[in-house]
Amino acid sequence: MKLRAVVLSLVLAFTALAGPPPSTVTRKEAIAMAERYLMLTWTPTGKNILHGNDANGIRVETPDTTYQPPTGNPGWWQPGGKNTGMPYKWGGFDTPESFLAGVRAARPAGDTYTAEKRRLLDAATSKVAVGIDCSGLVSRCWKLPHAFSTRTITRFCDPVKDLGDLRPGDIFNTNNAHVLLFAGWAKPDRSRLLAYETGAPPVMKVLLDDMGTEWLLAKGYKPWRYRGMRD
Repeated sequence: MKLRAVVLSLVLAFTALAGPPPSTVTRKEAIAMAERYLMLTWTPTGKNILHGNDANGIRVETPDTTYQPPTGNPGWWQPGGKNTGMPYKWGGFDTPESFLAGVRAARPAGDTYTAEKRRLLDAATSKVAVGIDCSGLVSRCWKLPHAFSTRTITRFCDPVKDLGDLRPGDIFNTNNAHVLLFAGWAKPDRSRLLAYETGAPPVMKVLLDDMGTEWLLAKGYKPWRYRGMRD
């Protein structure tokens, strides 16, 4: 009986990993959504700043200009002025609409990454702060029903074995670390690429970055394609 239970468990696990994607999305739609996060404009107030515990006792550090840690990246957004780009929030999965509503409701705008949050994972996610993290961004761009982490985002993906086959809307992922949405090649020789991401230095917000392909691969990033992606 124990052997049968183990076999059944393995079958169910394999089925979950190899199952059909929970959504479909075109490459154009995925990139258009990433652009919405990149170009989102918003005007916070001092009420959107929090450097301390939220109402549930979760430590929050909004990446505003008053955030000046002894090590790491300082904050960037300014209260009272127009800011561009949705801020990074550990565990964030906001849409542009829910983020703007949260700002109007004086909720904390963003929550920076720390080693302690990495240790605690979901237990360190504030349900009060608003924003988006790296895997939350990809999950939204792929129209997934909920946020998948970098540990699970490849569940419905296939590896891209030839970098020449990469298309906008594919990803580079490092397990339990970071994920990027591939936007295209920055150079014809594919030595550099463009990717949407959030949470990377030097600014904790959604960015379109130019980075070296070999550097990315040396860091352990692997290319993947979502099974629900349509051309």
